[in-house]
Amino acid sequence: MARRFIIKELQRNEQIVENQVRLIGPEGEQLGIVSSAEANIKARQYGLDLVMISPDAKPAVCKIMDYGKHRFDQMKKMKDQKKNQKLAKLKEMSLSMTIGDHDLQTKANQVSKFLQDGSKVKVNIRMSGRMMSRPQQGIDVMNKFADMLKDLGSVDKQPEVSGRNIFMYIVPIKK
Repeated sequence: MARRFIIKELQRNEQIVENQVRLIGPEGEQLGIVSSAEANIKARQYGLDLVMISPDAKPAVCKIMDYGKHRFDQMKKMKDQKKNQKLAKLKEMSLSMTIGDHDLQTKANQVSKFLQDGSKVKVNIRMSGRMMSRPQQGIDVMNKFADMLKDLGSVDKQPEVSGRNIFMYIVPIKK
């Protein structure tokens, strides 16, 4: 599947209908304010394209450049930005208020793998019945769990009670 990037098309050569334009040469030098017809003639003399860079300016700004090369450079820049972009993944782990120490350690091992992969982890406890009267026990379990993972991740959002749920977020430590 081919990847397509959307690049804003710029007006060029005969598409430019402005009466007066501020002209910039191929080396970046100011050539003054000229008519668009005269600017097209100068662009042809250089063997390049006349491209409108800033249509909103008064007068509009045009530059003499190789438009194909300009588009290629833009595409390359967009590919590099996309390649360097890292998408943050959110993983989720559910605990219980009555979880045993060994089970808690097993879940901590699993979350440590998530953190090493660079994922953010949402840890939650769902309370039911009589657990609702003692949310502090759930918060204590969460703090104990976060303490097991303090080498690999830091608590981004402290344990918070929201209705029947207690949740917190753990993010990987930057290296």
